[in-house]
Amino acid sequence: MSKALLEIQNLHVRVEEKEILHGVDLAVGQDETHVLMGPNGTGKSTLGYAITGNPTYSVTGGSIIFNGEDITELPVNERAKKGIFLSFQNPLEVPGVTLSAFIRSALEQKTGDRLRLWDFKKKLKETMALLNMDESYAERDLNVGFSGGEKKKAEILQMLMLEPKLAILDETDSGLDVDAVRTVSEGVRLFRERTHGSLLIITHSTRILEALHVDAAHVMEEGVIVRNGGAELVDEINEKGFSSLKED
Repeated sequence: MSKALLEIQNLHVRVEEKEILHGVDLAVGQDETHVLMGPNGTGKSTLGYAITGNPTYSVTGGSIIFNGEDITELPVNERAKKGIFLSFQNPLEVPGVTLSAFIRSALEQKTGDRLRLWDFKKKLKETMALLNMDESYAERDLNVGFSGGEKKKAEILQMLMLEPKLAILDETDSGLDVDAVRTVSEGVRLFRERTHGSLLIITHSTRILEALHVDAAHVMEEGVIVRNGGAELVDEINEKGFSSLKED
């Protein structure tokens, strides 16, 4: 494994009074693609939210180290500035804020500089073309009236524009038809190819992985990671299912 970009050590996370994660250890190297799999309701999304600093998810033990810095106590916006991106399983609608304005604001927050409108619009147009997105979506309110596939494309567009050091994709292929999965997968592949940013893909399916080189795979059950392996672990899961993989 290359130098660790993300190190999660003995992480315990609760929501209100219920503990969801019970001591998770995970390391993601720079320029790597990791897959976190497991049945629904096992804590996979909770881990993604905890890494990005969602205040609903309280860290009660352990630490999150990003790029050599302990970020366990940092707020969401500071983690985003440092290069952590989360693609939501169910992207929120934001009336009154266009997709274009949202991305431009996020870029300016990340860099701390004002962006030249012409340069921004040129890059946005080029990136939307890569995802086969109609340019008119740039001036529509964020996710308002978007189909499921369009919302996921908008998330991948944001990722390509923001170029984070670590992108966490939470069930990005959920509910998509074959063509939409192919487009999203291509966007994810372009992200890896163009930026060499690391990926943590949270999924219980493997469709989005078909066009990607997977460096490591992890299986979570009941709030703990019960198995670690390479790309072959994905094939083993497809063949045997999750129930046969739990370590003794």
